[in-house]
Amino acid sequence: MMMALRGASAFLVLFLAAFLPPPQCAQDPAMVHYIHQRFQVLEQRLEKCTEVTRAYIQEFQEFAKNISAMLGRCMTYTSEYKSAVGNLATRVERAQREIDYLEYLRESDVCVESEDKILAEKLIEEAEEKKRIQTLLNASCDNMLMGIKSLKIVKKTVDTDGSWMKDAVGSSPKVYFLIGSRNNTVWEFANMRTFVEDSTKPAPRKLILTLSWQGTGQVIYKGFLFFHNQGTPNEIIKYNLQKRAVEDRMWLPGGAGRSLVYQHSPSTYIDLAVDEHGLWAIHSGPGFHGHLVLTKIEPDSLGMEHSWDTPCRSHDAEASFLLCGVLYVVYSTSGHGRHHITCVYDPLGTVSEERLPNLFFPGRQKSHSMIHYNPRDKQLYAWNDGNQIIYKLQTKRKLHVE
Repeated sequence: MMMALRGASAFLVLFLAAFLPPPQCAQDPAMVHYIHQRFQVLEQRLEKCTEVTRAYIQEFQEFAKNISAMLGRCMTYTSEYKSAVGNLATRVERAQREIDYLEYLRESDVCVESEDKILAEKLIEEAEEKKRIQTLLNASCDNMLMGIKSLKIVKKTVDTDGSWMKDAVGSSPKVYFLIGSRNNTVWEFANMRTFVEDSTKPAPRKLILTLSWQGTGQVIYKGFLFFHNQGTPNEIIKYNLQKRAVEDRMWLPGGAGRSLVYQHSPSTYIDLAVDEHGLWAIHSGPGFHGHLVLTKIEPDSLGMEHSWDTPCRSHDAEASFLLCGVLYVVYSTSGHGRHHITCVYDPLGTVSEERLPNLFFPGRQKSHSMIHYNPRDKQLYAWNDGNQIIYKLQTKRKLHVE
């Protein structure tokens, strides 16, 4: 503050020094006139400065007023712009929702068309598959089992397990006798008479195989013995009985031979069968006491022609056989009591299980170790507690299911 006062005093001294004459010139009229003129000029300049300042202030005030008006209009425009932008955003959002909805409808139509196409393709595939199966099972056989009329015990041995049979095709009278569930010896009898009467000549021919079988699921078809190779889970052997050599072999897929095919046949993991349609294999599916799987085999090439998962369970089962392409499964409680057929499976779907009669086996034998159907004489060959049995059958034309 003191420094500011000192500065103002110095300025006043300089000012007076510039405009006031020295004391000795104060009485000079010319000097006084000069000083008066200088004060007038100064006053004029101060007045002009004041006018410029006023004009500047007025101009500034008008400018500020205009700026304020413009800012007001800008605020209005900004509000209108915000409103327009908000409306535009709402319209864009609505348009996006409509586009999304149209896209959803388009995709729905595409999905419906795709589902319809998949369904149509599936129906076509099912129709083609059904036609292929009908072509595969095209033998002139239209019979279904209606009853088991009688049994005949042909022979009795001390062996509880085994299988016996004739060739399923041709006219050979030979009878083949396979003792036990693990063996490599086949006895070939000239005919049924020599098989029944041991003392009758000629004596049976003893065939020693180069491999051993497992279970009791062997069959003879077109002069070849087909059997499950012992020590393997799923190998099927085609054995030439005349040459006494392995003709061919195959491996069943799908986990075949991993578990017993029938609960009451503790040695059989794969059961082979023959009917009017040819050669089949029956085995258990995956899981404990699983359902049976039915496989059609081409006997010449040992190729797998088709496979079906059946509803028939292996639990409480003891044997099964095929007749005219239909699987019949034999069950008993604990392997004793009355033996009956309670599950029937037809790959063509032409046999209705509900319309079948009660199918019981006569007598109260123990569990069967094998039951095989022979399409030549339309009879069942069975082995039950050492007895070699023939069951005669009653059949009729199939009751086709619509």
